Amino acid sequence: MSEKSNVTFQMHPIGYVRSNGDRSRLEILEPYRPAMEALDRFSHVIVVWWASQLDTEEARNLMQCMPPYADGEIAGVFACRSPYRPNPVALSVCEMISMDAANGLIPVQYIDAEDGTPIVDLKAYFPVSDRVRQARVPEWCQDWPEWVEDAHLLEI
Repeated sequence: MSEKSNVTFQMHPIGYVRSNGDRSRLEILEPYRPAMEALDRFSHVIVVWWASQLDTEEARNLMQCMPPYADGEIAGVFACRSPYRPNPVALSVCEMISMDAANGLIPVQYIDAEDGTPIVDLKAYFPVSDRVRQARVPEWCQDWPEWVEDAHLLEI
């Protein structure tokens, strides 16, 4: 079987990020609310979202960038968290403050997505498969905090 670069996929938002700067929440659309069953038993959720505000032909063709947190460095978009990508799929690990499955609402501690951003998927955060003990990172981010909770205390 040969790979074809012209294969397309169709995705539909399962909800949207709502943020007013101070507070953020995930709003899940009604047909997908049954999929939230038991999610409230987890403290964190992985939010897969579409960087729709940067979804342009120019942004999709940008293969390298200068990460804002790495002065003077050039990195391929696969080596950083740039929203400029061939497919602008992004993800954030979010602490859930609470959950209202009946109304599809999940207030989160923080998410680095803009208000109105389409949510593509949610995945429960499992420490056994979503973290590693000894990860290697480039020198331009070696001084970052080890844990996400500590990262929110700093300006990166």
